[in-house]
Amino acid sequence: MPEPTKKDEMPNISPQESVAPDTSEALHPPEIAPPSEPVGAEQEVPVEPVDTDLKASVEAVCAGRPESPEAVDAALEEPVDVGMKKPVEVVEAGLKKPVEAVEAGLKVPVQAVDAGMPEIVVAVDADLKEPVQAVDTQRKEKDSSTHLHLVQPVTSVKEEVEPVTEVVTPSPAPEDKDDDSAARTPSPQLPSEEANSLKRLAIELPYDSIPLSAMGRKDSVWSLGEGQPIEELEKQPENTQLSTLLVEKPQSGSITVGGDITFIAKVEAKDLLRKPTIKWFKGKWMDLASKTGKHLQLKETFDRFTKVHTFEMHIMKAKENYGGNYRCEVTYKDKFDSCSFDLEVKEIPEVSPNIDIRSAFKRSSEGQDDAGELDFSGLLKHREPKQEEAPEIAFTYGITDLRGLLRRLKKTKKEEKKSEAFAKKLDPAYQVDKGAKIRFVVDLADPTVDLKWYKNGQEIRPTPKYIFEHKGTQRIMIVNNCTLQDDAAYSVSTGDEKCTTELFVKELPVKITKEMNEVKSTVNERIELECEVSEEGAQVKWLKNGAEVQTGVRSRFRVKSEGTKHILIIDDAMKEDTGIYSLMATGGTSQARVQIDLKPLKILQDLSDQTVRLGQPLKLHCEIYPGNVPGRWYRNGQLIQPHDRVNILHRAKNHRLEIESTSIHDSGDYTFVPEGYSQSLFTRVHIIDPPKVHLESLNVPENTVTVVAGSKMRLEIPISGEPTPRVVWMKGERVILESGNRVRAETFSDHTSLTIDVTERDDTGNYKIVLQNEAGEDSATIKVKVVDVPDPPEAPMVPEVGGDWCLMTWDPPHCDGGSPVLGYFIERKKKQSSRWMRLNFDLCKETSFEPKKMIEGVPYEVRVFAVNAIGPSRPSEPSKPFVPLAVTSEPTMLVMDDVTDTSVTMKWRPPDAIGAAGLDGYVVEYCFEGSHEWIVANVELAEKTKYTIAGLPPGKKILVRVKAINAAGSSSPRTLQHSILVKEVIEHPKIRLPRHLKQTYIRKVGEVINLVIPFLGKPRPKVSWLKEGQAVDPTQVSIRNSECDSIIFIRKAERKHSGKYEMSVHVENYVDTAILDIQIVDLPEPPQSVKIDEVWGENVALEWTPPNDSGNAQITGYTIQKADKKTMEWYTCVEHYHRTCITLTELVVGNEYYFRVFSENMCGLSESATSTKDSALIVKEGLSLKAPEYNDYDFTEAPRFTQPLINTFAIAGYNATLNCSVRANPRAKVIWMKNKITIVDDPRYRMFSNQGVCTLEIRKPNPYDGGTYTCRAVNDLGEAQVDCKLEVKVPQELGFTFYELMQRGVPLHLIDKYMNEAKSSEPERK
Repeated sequence: MPEPTKKDEMPNISPQESVAPDTSEALHPPEIAPPSEPVGAEQEVPVEPVDTDLKASVEAVCAGRPESPEAVDAALEEPVDVGMKKPVEVVEAGLKKPVEAVEAGLKVPVQAVDAGMPEIVVAVDADLKEPVQAVDTQRKEKDSSTHLHLVQPVTSVKEEVEPVTEVVTPSPAPEDKDDDSAARTPSPQLPSEEANSLKRLAIELPYDSIPLSAMGRKDSVWSLGEGQPIEELEKQPENTQLSTLLVEKPQSGSITVGGDITFIAKVEAKDLLRKPTIKWFKGKWMDLASKTGKHLQLKETFDRFTKVHTFEMHIMKAKENYGGNYRCEVTYKDKFDSCSFDLEVKEIPEVSPNIDIRSAFKRSSEGQDDAGELDFSGLLKHREPKQEEAPEIAFTYGITDLRGLLRRLKKTKKEEKKSEAFAKKLDPAYQVDKGAKIRFVVDLADPTVDLKWYKNGQEIRPTPKYIFEHKGTQRIMIVNNCTLQDDAAYSVSTGDEKCTTELFVKELPVKITKEMNEVKSTVNERIELECEVSEEGAQVKWLKNGAEVQTGVRSRFRVKSEGTKHILIIDDAMKEDTGIYSLMATGGTSQARVQIDLKPLKILQDLSDQTVRLGQPLKLHCEIYPGNVPGRWYRNGQLIQPHDRVNILHRAKNHRLEIESTSIHDSGDYTFVPEGYSQSLFTRVHIIDPPKVHLESLNVPENTVTVVAGSKMRLEIPISGEPTPRVVWMKGERVILESGNRVRAETFSDHTSLTIDVTERDDTGNYKIVLQNEAGEDSATIKVKVVDVPDPPEAPMVPEVGGDWCLMTWDPPHCDGGSPVLGYFIERKKKQSSRWMRLNFDLCKETSFEPKKMIEGVPYEVRVFAVNAIGPSRPSEPSKPFVPLAVTSEPTMLVMDDVTDTSVTMKWRPPDAIGAAGLDGYVVEYCFEGSHEWIVANVELAEKTKYTIAGLPPGKKILVRVKAINAAGSSSPRTLQHSILVKEVIEHPKIRLPRHLKQTYIRKVGEVINLVIPFLGKPRPKVSWLKEGQAVDPTQVSIRNSECDSIIFIRKAERKHSGKYEMSVHVENYVDTAILDIQIVDLPEPPQSVKIDEVWGENVALEWTPPNDSGNAQITGYTIQKADKKTMEWYTCVEHYHRTCITLTELVVGNEYYFRVFSENMCGLSESATSTKDSALIVKEGLSLKAPEYNDYDFTEAPRFTQPLINTFAIAGYNATLNCSVRANPRAKVIWMKNKITIVDDPRYRMFSNQGVCTLEIRKPNPYDGGTYTCRAVNDLGEAQVDCKLEVKVPQELGFTFYELMQRGVPLHLIDKYMNEAKSSEPERK
């Protein structure tokens, strides 16, 4: 994780300048804990000499620019002791990277020494009698925490204002407060009595990984410029913006190289509707989301109980360059929060063999009063001072005068540390003019080493802009045609050494090469002001009288540039355009005066006196030249403004004043004054006094009176005329009488009125007032507008629906109620519900709306309210019910099933998510490789998940995709990832004989036989059938062949159809055969003869002979029935009897019986039975029959396997069975073993035993299930066992490819499983 390089500020910053750290990367102030015991005031501290190498560092600090890291490191190899009344001693004990930070404008340095342990910081105030020393932060107090701030004054170096070290114990800050705000909060000063006491403060500074070269930059962690005075700091606002998102912020930390660390940020989600967005940055711009890997991991979790999002950043096996400033930004809508924190990566300390660090850190009494939990005092006293330290500066200038020490150190010669890699480094800064080129030259001590150039941390590659040259030990980089983008920080590195510089690109000023000329013109003319500058495309500014000229689409000013010429164009100049115009460039200004004068005035037609009757129009007309000069009309010295009765027109040379209806006040002297001229035109107008209606007293626009329906309206119109005119009110052709009830008119001497008690919508219209007297007649029209709520809109329509939304439209209401419709309210309800829910609380201005958050598959209805200024209308009729429906997801598992020279067959699976709209079918599209035009293969929707694209050109490559279609539309397409070559491949024939046909296929007579035998092969194989070596008779057996299978069909099976059928599949010279054994069975015939062998007591012994015809199947048993001779009703005595002799017992004494026997096979009992010819009479008691003596047969025997296990193999993923048969009496206990281990309660195995047939079923075996299987049978007489070997093969071992498995109908999920297992097992087999 490389650390980004930041551009440095100017290296020669003056001491008066103040460079503040970037607020976006402000760091937490270091926390310090107060010491457990104060340092004794009487304790003597030995004085150590000051290293002379410190001079260079002090001079660099006083100059306002920090030393390079090498120089500072060299200068800080030894500690500094400054002489005061109580000198301070800081001891180096195995330190590796000391860090020094000194304020440029201050006289007192602040030094931090790394002693292979937590850092020690010493801050000294020159005016204090005793120094303040801060030691290890690991000694923290439980009750309080302190912060250390260095408050820096703004005064210059000459004023020699000293810094103040402040120790503050702040109250706990709120958790949501920004870190940078907390870092800028000023701290109060220490009281004088506390400042004068010597205290030991523990502080940890996690910023030792920051290079000193970056300490003066704006984007660095610390700034060493002049600070603000204490008074200004106290006036800074304290109400900084609180954090609104982060409840727990990442804290700064430190680890050693190779260690792990985790930063945690927590955001409370109680008020958030969704998860906030978080970004982690390093530095100012590096986004860590793209840097995740073995060293960086980002993790997000959410606690549903506490409603808190937890974001974690894990850094593993940290490297040295991982240290620096990090930032966490959290965003949610318009809310934003950020937090900066630091990571310090320390090298593993190397402990000096002369010092036992553990013993030095133990508690002891050697330090006496100043010994705390860790004995720093003893450690400092027992160090071994270096003999090479020269005490010349301390003894020469005295250690009590700190200011004098710094002044004299500044005068000493600075000794620079010589670089091992560079004989000559880059200068601190370079400057170049824009468009010029610059050369960066370094001298190498070793010309064989590799060297790299960087710009803002990014490596520079050779381009026409950047040219690299080698001249001996010199390495040169030339930057051509410098632009403002080249203004950056450059660095060159070789090995571990690096030198940096900064390039400043200076823009040349744009100068005036040709001044503007003064212009004099008249109004309405076009004016052009032209000026030339020294550079093409330069940015200039046009000014008029010191104000910038505004140009735009509607402005008369236009600006045009042609090369170095810049032109200001004024179209249709006016007198107001007179003024001083200037062009301002970066290198000068040019100005000129523009004078616009008027043209001479000529009167073509003068005004004439007129006499007009009151109410008649008045028209005054005159013509002047020039025609485009505006003018003003005056009556009796008063300016006339145009309004509804007075119209002022100006067209070219003509000027008109028109008064539509004159009044008595219109009489007087009229004057027309052309604008800009002293001349004027005069006339006199006389008005007579006919009747007049004064509608202006209504004070309504356009004589329109608006009233709400249902309210009372009364209009009072003043009238004039002498004599008093007669007044008539009219609405249309109807005259309104004074005696009316609801609508009536009244007339008085000076006014007339119209009253409507209860207004209705029909009262809307124009009302006319007619006045007549002897002088004439006058009339006026008043428009009355009765407003009401609008009519309800028509039922809305729903033209488009989605998964949880719809689009509804409607037409505006036919009548808006006399007031414009302001908007609409929309309501929605479920069809089966009666509760309407309003969807918008702000008026919808459009006639369309998109309701959302609906449940898919549920019918809804919507309606609309129209709203005007009066209120909402009645609701519209509900829309037709509609159901929100969503398109399905894309089809899954699209694969190629078959390919020929002209067609491609595709197979796929249905979409995972179909939704309430269901699935109507599929659309198959294809495009040729290299083309983007998709061609629809099927005109009608394909209902099946398989389709053949026909009519393809041979040898072409195509891409195929499938879309699922439903009522909501088409889904996203599922596209085949690879192109398909339209070419048929020769494939050897292979018959895939179903498993149940590998054994004898048994069917009963009369049943239908329909067997499908699939096969493989390309091109289309030829299939032939033979029965017992002879061709199959097509009249007996129907055979139909297709491209992939052959069907043997027998409509009604007969015994003659039994036999062995041989199927042969031919593809060119390749042949594959399979044997199909078909056995047609029928009911057996009855036994040949049944006879009574012997009768004794209640027993009868029967014997019979097997039937001649067993029905082409094995006889499975016999059924023996008996019948009393008296009733001849047959009763079954024994069923499924296997032998051909039987003894029937418990017969009724005295009855005479007949017996019959049915034979039985797998088809059932024989249709008839064979009866005994003679009957058996059961003799009554008293009679004795001497029964022959028989010896019982011993049927017991030890287990014996009549059918052993057979070595076999199985295909992984398909169930396998092992079969054997055993004979034993009593019944034997069967035990199955694998590799001599008994199989007990294993769900992967199932064991069956039926009439001596033992079966072991292995469910979906894998290669690990192979081995030796043993079946053991045990009873009281002995035991027996048989063995076999089972080999489980995966499809790859059998030579099957993915395509062959698809052709054989293996499910896709099994193929995927087998392929994955095969890949994982390949390394094991190797």
